[in-house]
Amino acid sequence: MRRQPWRMTFRYAAEGVIYALRTQINMRIHVAAALLVIIAGLILRISRLDWLFVCVAMALVTVAELINTAVEAAVDLISPDIHPLAKAAKDTAAGAVLLAAVFAVIIGIFVFYRPLLTLIRQLM
Repeated sequence: MRRQPWRMTFRYAAEGVIYALRTQINMRIHVAAALLVIIAGLILRISRLDWLFVCVAMALVTVAELINTAVEAAVDLISPDIHPLAKAAKDTAAGAVLLAAVFAVIIGIFVFYRPLLTLIRQLM
């Protein structure tokens, strides 16, 4: 097997992200939510430390969704028929995304609660 140039690894990785964005509605939802969170963070001027937590949470959800997409594709390739182990693999990968998303929501509550209250008080 011929070795690929190092730069091609980035291209393949980008193709994987693009594939997930094109084929997975949940990936598009996560990216849209991340964009809204970024806009909210800029408007509310959250601290650098808060940005760190928000970025980690967004990355965790995105990575989990990409891994879930890879698991689903591999399971579908290997086991096109319904099988209890195939279901377990898919459900477990989806569970990882769910836990990452719940974690992200909890981080969002911690980060945005006070700045949102302050903004609401200023508007009233």
